[in-house]
Amino acid sequence: MRVALAQLDPTVGDKAKNLKKLEAAVAAANADLLLAGELFLSGYMARDAFAQLAEPLDGPAVKAAASIAQEHSTTLIFGMPEREEATKRLFNTSVLVAPDGKVASYRKVYPANFGPFEEGLYFGRGDGLTLAETKLGRIGLLICYDAFFPELSKAYALQGADLLAIISASPATSKPLFDRILPARAIENALPVLYANLVGTELNIVFQGGTQAIGPRGEDLGKAADFAESTVVADVDLRDLKTARAFRPTLRDTRKEMWEPVAPDLPVRGQ
Repeated sequence: MRVALAQLDPTVGDKAKNLKKLEAAVAAANADLLLAGELFLSGYMARDAFAQLAEPLDGPAVKAAASIAQEHSTTLIFGMPEREEATKRLFNTSVLVAPDGKVASYRKVYPANFGPFEEGLYFGRGDGLTLAETKLGRIGLLICYDAFFPELSKAYALQGADLLAIISASPATSKPLFDRILPARAIENALPVLYANLVGTELNIVFQGGTQAIGPRGEDLGKAADFAESTVVADVDLRDLKTARAFRPTLRDTRKEMWEPVAPDLPVRGQ
């Protein structure tokens, strides 16, 4: 499949402008799957404005994204502040919208709340993983800091994920860490890893980028230039999983009785 990783600079608080930028990236990429960054819809540092910017999953922003996906025959994954209608709680959410209108969503399990990050002030914690069943394959959704917890990726792999899609709002200071852990998540699970980060500056945070596609043996399938808006286009062949897992049979050799004490008590939902 042809995948596009859109490394974009969102405008904080301007959902309409950000949707237009997303649509332009989709139209230019002509891809089967496109990722944009964490909280791309609102901007990462919207802070107190998240309460006004958040929408439910059947709100106008997701409907607009569904129209874009249908028009361009592209499955979209992007970040937004989600409002749960029943409780009015907010979540940092990755949304997948398929061309047929199907919507899947994942709420960040580990909101970052240290250093310059203050997600815990605004967002609740997700309580499950989402393995999205799509015509392209089974896609495991994660957000930024979640990638530092290998049990989440392993849970997806053991449940039959074909690839991991990680959207991010990671600053320049974190880029060296992501450059190390992302190939590790791919190699240890024999899964392609797709990672889309933001660029630009929001308040006191500078987003460097580091957007990249990684094959199931850790191979570099494409990287974006630092600090610049761009779209990485890569070909991902899911038939490579069989070869990767024969070469390094980490899933076959995973001892579940050793894993269970550290694995999260989180359901893996098929969407």
